[in-house]
Amino acid sequence: MIMLFFMEQNISTEIQDEGCAAVVNLGRDVPLRLDSGEEISSFDVAYKCWGELNEDKSNVVLVCHALTGDHYVRGINPITGKRGWWETMVGPDKPVDTNRYYVICINVLGSCAGTVGPASINPVTGQLYGLDFPVITIGDMVRAQAMLLDYLSIDSLFAVIGGSMGGMQTLQWAADYPERVKTCVAIATTWRHSAQNIAFHEVGRQAIMADVNWNHGRYLDGEDKPHAGLAVARMAAHITYMSESGLTSRFGRNLQDRDEVAFGFDADFQIESYLRHQGISFVDRFDANSYLYITRAMDYYDLSADYDGVLANAFQGTKTRFCLLSFTSDWLYTTVESRHIVRSLNAIGARVSFADIEMDKGHDSFLLECPDMDAVVRGFLQSEADAMEVQLP
Repeated sequence: MIMLFFMEQNISTEIQDEGCAAVVNLGRDVPLRLDSGEEISSFDVAYKCWGELNEDKSNVVLVCHALTGDHYVRGINPITGKRGWWETMVGPDKPVDTNRYYVICINVLGSCAGTVGPASINPVTGQLYGLDFPVITIGDMVRAQAMLLDYLSIDSLFAVIGGSMGGMQTLQWAADYPERVKTCVAIATTWRHSAQNIAFHEVGRQAIMADVNWNHGRYLDGEDKPHAGLAVARMAAHITYMSESGLTSRFGRNLQDRDEVAFGFDADFQIESYLRHQGISFVDRFDANSYLYITRAMDYYDLSADYDGVLANAFQGTKTRFCLLSFTSDWLYTTVESRHIVRSLNAIGARVSFADIEMDKGHDSFLLECPDMDAVVRGFLQSEADAMEVQLP
């Protein structure tokens, strides 16, 4: 029975509700080379872990978070004061069972919850990076995660699991490190960003950059932040996370705290009030420049690009077992896209399971209570763990 707790000088560790949280400084000896050709050295990576590592380190599950997520999968998030973002999936007796698995979640490169990003100090200049931070990709995020796992002496992952941008990372892991990934669970995701995906992100980025307080990315030097632009970006994105049927059933054309329309531009409708709340609450926990960088990384994502445009070639010869899940009402990353990934895996003889789950909540379904999703993930992981004879801690 092994527990990983690090107390070296360059690591800060704290107990938060359960599990351990840490920030590790990497790249001092060997910098991280990015897809852009630039390098990052002496950079921080934040992560959190739950459960116990078994004797042969065969029970490690890496959870990858989405665009505006972080490494606080469960427990109290010290940034927001709220519960973790995937407590329905990860925890004791949950589908990703922390009684059996050692679970790690790593804050992605470019983010603002402990891992280096545009709001971090550039060690070369001693100043905040701002837009001097190099443009990153999903592949860069995964390589930074691999560096952390190397530091932790974790060579193999029983499973990599994530939804949305987290699903992109899981597929990237399986393509780049097939010898390290035993199973891959990709939920509500895609293998490349579509023109529509890029279009919505560009609307959000332009809203941020049009905010006078953005100040060409140097807003952290002053008191005023581009909160209005970031809030609009969040509102636009949030619409894509929901479905028309979900919006209709939840809000319809119901008025907000009034019996009749006000013939003005206040929030007459409940949906308007809801979106404004989403925007306002978002600016208190997320950095505007990080939003620019991470959305750009997602837009650049095309797993087939380095393989002559043929997705199947990215997984040629893989021994990884895959589980793909999509939702019938998800119009951001559609069932059609998930089926394309499945067909590509089938074409090279990879072992793959697929479930298209009927749910009317849209893309965000993977973050909500969904018994069908839980059953698929639980059954897949249990059967694979039993087949591989993964021992309990």
